Amino acid sequence: MTRSSRILIVDDEPFNVDYLQQELEDHGYATAIARNGVEALDKVAADAPDLILLDVMMPLMDGLTVCRILKGADSTRLIPIVIMTALDGLEDRIKGVEAGADDFLTKPVNHRELMARIQTALRLKATVDRKISELSRIKDHFAKFVPEAVKRLVLANPEAPRLAKRDRDVSVLFLDITGYADMSERLSPGALNLLIERYFSTFLDCIHEGGGDINETAGDGFMAIFQDADVQAHACRAADTALLLLSAANRVDPEGAEDPLSIHIGINSGMALVGSTRFEGLRGTRWTFTASGHVTNLAARLAAAATPGQILAGPETVRRIGDRYRLDRLGRKRLKNLAEAVELYQILGTT
Repeated sequence: MTRSSRILIVDDEPFNVDYLQQELEDHGYATAIARNGVEALDKVAADAPDLILLDVMMPLMDGLTVCRILKGADSTRLIPIVIMTALDGLEDRIKGVEAGADDFLTKPVNHRELMARIQTALRLKATVDRKISELSRIKDHFAKFVPEAVKRLVLANPEAPRLAKRDRDVSVLFLDITGYADMSERLSPGALNLLIERYFSTFLDCIHEGGGDINETAGDGFMAIFQDADVQAHACRAADTALLLLSAANRVDPEGAEDPLSIHIGINSGMALVGSTRFEGLRGTRWTFTASGHVTNLAARLAAAATPGQILAGPETVRRIGDRYRLDRLGRKRLKNLAEAVELYQILGTT
């Protein structure tokens, strides 16, 4: 531990600096020097040390101010700071505690006390660093199960994130795999899983590139939600993403499959109830981010009605995307579980 630890000595007295540097380097520590408080802050900003030995009385900026600044910043708060005080420095110690100092050394510095306090501080820092690293790994692991939209809501307001569902204007995209049932009969479960994973990895990249949020993936498809303050913008991003998904499906090498996998897509825009949903189970909590209501239902029905390689859009989406895309008007059609017939449009490409 000692040979990898780097200690910043902050003192304007050359004799003190030479003594501390010699002692520390004799014990295998790497050292850096700052002659005043301003220089100390610059050195920490450029290359944060593992520990700081900090004198109190210095030109330009005193040690207590340096300590207060470093302990007040998230990026430097956990760097151990050992303040060096004079024999009668009781007031310095009190102020040092108030500034956040981790420990104190009395001048003139005793060799054994110096090494003992440094080793104790570094052991504590190593323990804290290890715990933080473990927590970070756990956080990263569980973050995989939280949708990106939920993460953004939490980051925007950690104390009271707006996770409740609200009426929002969105564009909803449904993607279904053509002939999934037939593939599940022809392929072994392992081969089918590998094939779907390969395609879905590409599809999810396309959704993220288009600024969409994945609601759910099932064996034969998924739903994505697009939001924007500009309602035309999210409709266009959904259409662009749909075209990108078709292109991506044609580019993926199926690795042994008889034919490339085909997909069909439905898009619809309008007001939906949007937000996070938490499922509490015996084995823990699971989050999803979803949009519900007629807009979502119609998007799903459009996807179900689409033929392989086809993108069907609802009338509201078509109204918003205007003349930016080449469209084929397919006429009115009754869709499953919808009371009224719907005007269907196929998105062929951009103009």
